[in-house]
Amino acid sequence: MSEEVVVTADTIEPPQKKVGIVKVAGVLGILGGIALIVVGIVVWVMVSTQLRAENITVPDDAMAFQGQTVAGPFTAYVQADIIQRHALKISGGKTYAELAQDDPVRTTMMNASFLRTSLFTSVVSFGVAAFAIGVGILSILFGWALNRLASVPVIVRRSTVTRA
Repeated sequence: MSEEVVVTADTIEPPQKKVGIVKVAGVLGILGGIALIVVGIVVWVMVSTQLRAENITVPDDAMAFQGQTVAGPFTAYVQADIIQRHALKISGGKTYAELAQDDPVRTTMMNASFLRTSLFTSVVSFGVAAFAIGVGILSILFGWALNRLASVPVIVRRSTVTRA
């Protein structure tokens, strides 16, 4: 008795379940990512412009960026550091809280603290803007992947049948 082998071809069929919500999620991810990138860039430019408008120049005794205008996260951080070093030198190494209330240097230390806080706020703003841009890029990639996967057809593979 001879065996007969019947092989059926693969068929391509559309997905059995609705994938519209997956496509919508993908498109929303892409749009949200674009919005995050735009907002991140706007914040970065705005903070940089405001810092630059103050015309702060990093002094020669700073750890880096000497002579440059404070306009970015690194120059702002270096400027905050040198303000602290100068203020501590003036106060003999004492912080604002360690100085007597009637000490005339206390006002200088308070102003130095305010300036450092403002500069560190700009550093944090740059970080948040960079984070938003990074998350925006990831959101676009994930949205594109979801949209692409929802568009892929399903391949149905039939098994081979052997008859005796």
